[in-house]
Amino acid sequence: MGSDETATTTPPLDGIDSVSALGEESRRRMFAFVRRAGRPVTRDEAAASVGISRKLAAFHLDKLVDAGLLRSHFGTPGTPRKVGRQPKLYEPTDAQITVTIPERRPELLAELLLEAVLTEGDGRSAADTAVEVSARRGRRLGELDRAAARPGRLGAERGLTMCERMLEAYGFEPARPGATEVRLRNCPFHPLAARAPALVCGMNHAFLGGYLDGLEVTGVEAVIAPTSGECCVRLRPTAAPAATGSGDDTP
Repeated sequence: MGSDETATTTPPLDGIDSVSALGEESRRRMFAFVRRAGRPVTRDEAAASVGISRKLAAFHLDKLVDAGLLRSHFGTPGTPRKVGRQPKLYEPTDAQITVTIPERRPELLAELLLEAVLTEGDGRSAADTAVEVSARRGRRLGELDRAAARPGRLGAERGLTMCERMLEAYGFEPARPGATEVRLRNCPFHPLAARAPALVCGMNHAFLGGYLDGLEVTGVEAVIAPTSGECCVRLRPTAAPAATGSGDDTP
């Protein structure tokens, strides 16, 4: 996440889809060729690198673009862009592929901790700052998702449906035991959470609570409810206010 807040608005690249795109041998070899080239390459160059037709190479290259592994544009290799028909060029994206089952997101936790260190002020511990940063980032993500969807008033049931999309994208494996409750079957921060549960669970709780706030979901709260084999946080109906006392306590 770092200082660039847009980093939290885009779900991470699907590692399994990206890896599956490399399952075909010619496609995998062309991808390696494009990465080694150090410059944009044409379809003809990619085709020659593996000994296949230009048409078949174009098919495989476009599949790699669809998977987010390559990007394409029109131009002439090594020269300024000119007017007129130019060849389609391919070059690697900055995507990094990591596949873990169940899904893990250590980079998300690392970015939150890095920002906490960079913004830590006098009189606040690093742990307190990390929780504040997590809440702020979650809220910002919720605000951006709300602005994009423009859903109007969000009650518990519809609000949690929107939440599930983000939770799925970040590897929480949300499950819906009821209309107004979401359990998170996977902790994307494990095994780091097991090493520092108070810190990591606190950050996770703040992040998800901030997301609910930013999305403006009513009637739902994020609570810490540790369950073996699951995420420490659960989304459930807002607890009713505690009773203020009975008539017997009235002076």
